[in-house]
Amino acid sequence: MKKILILNSGSSSIKYKLIDMPEKTVLAQGLIERIGIEGGYIRHQYLKENSWNKLESSFDTPDHLIGLKKINTLLLDLNVIDSPLDIYSIGHRVVHGGNKFTQAIKITKEVKDEIRLVFPLAPLHNPANLLGIEVASEIFPTAEQFAIFDTAYHQNMPEKAYRYALPQSLYKTLHIRSYGFHGVSHQYVTTAALNHINNEKANIISLHLGNGASMAAIKEGTSIESSMGFGPNSGLIMGSRSGDIDSTILFYLLKKGYTSKEIFNCFNNQSGMMGICGRSDMRDIRNAYDQGEKKANIGYDMYAYRIKKYIGAYVAIMNGVDAIIFTGGVGEHDNIVRSLICKNLDTLGIYLDEGKNTSTTTNDIHEIQRDHSYVKILIISTDEEMQIAKEIWSLLEQ
Repeated sequence: MKKILILNSGSSSIKYKLIDMPEKTVLAQGLIERIGIEGGYIRHQYLKENSWNKLESSFDTPDHLIGLKKINTLLLDLNVIDSPLDIYSIGHRVVHGGNKFTQAIKITKEVKDEIRLVFPLAPLHNPANLLGIEVASEIFPTAEQFAIFDTAYHQNMPEKAYRYALPQSLYKTLHIRSYGFHGVSHQYVTTAALNHINNEKANIISLHLGNGASMAAIKEGTSIESSMGFGPNSGLIMGSRSGDIDSTILFYLLKKGYTSKEIFNCFNNQSGMMGICGRSDMRDIRNAYDQGEKKANIGYDMYAYRIKKYIGAYVAIMNGVDAIIFTGGVGEHDNIVRSLICKNLDTLGIYLDEGKNTSTTTNDIHEIQRDHSYVKILIISTDEEMQIAKEIWSLLEQ
């Protein structure tokens, strides 16, 4: 058995999982949330004598470096590993692979240089991803490190989907095109859904809704369209990212004296739900929504409205849909979001059962559609870490 540590650094969180492969036995897992936001905390679980032990505590995490060091300390102090040398391989989820990477790859200096080159395209993620790689190489010096790219799953999108209506020279020389993101999550939950409904040819709409959010149209297991494009700022309304906006706004702000750096910060860090509601974490916004706060109400309405537009578009390009998947922190846990999204979609054969929508279950897949709904509505817990571990193990076996 080989211990593989998976590090999944998001824009405001770090998920991690230590897995014995090829048995797929999880030895420890956890989540550090609200990185760079007040009220941070850590949840850590570890296997000891065939039973799970849990540790939860407040843990203000100003940046990803502090978070990664904390993970190492927990693994050692709780005797999950005896030494950093116990870690055989480390897998990193990297958000943007540009046009270079279409599959998992062993990390080399050249790979790190390429990840660094696309920092401007994923400014909230790729720097955190590379930091995780650098810190992990210091803490676990003997472990082979691998990168799995969120963009890889979408590389089979047709040209009519990934091209922009810009001069061809920008596509040929600067590789400006749609890449798609959250591919590891979309791949995992889609595979689970296809197995669940026992239909490999099904049309799937996958909604990964977290602090970052994206949708994918998936036909026969292949992504043919993604709401995110050249970078992870387009598409849906997100925690602090604007999603789709009219490009004229950019030029208007430049004419008004805003610098490119200020506009960049505005679109990535001050927009989305943060811009609408003054908060970026949907749990905080949900509390405000439940208390009737007007900004939270309009925020929820705008959030769901944008997603409904994409659902309609994806149904059209696939000529129908067999199942809709909700995953990610918001997609899995916020019943109001799911309710607002599915409301008045009966013309598409989508009928939500509000009772099932608010019920809880321990099942990995939870069906929440009405009995007569033509379309399955599924809540599926994503497991990006296990998907990454499986891809790494495939490479190690070669």
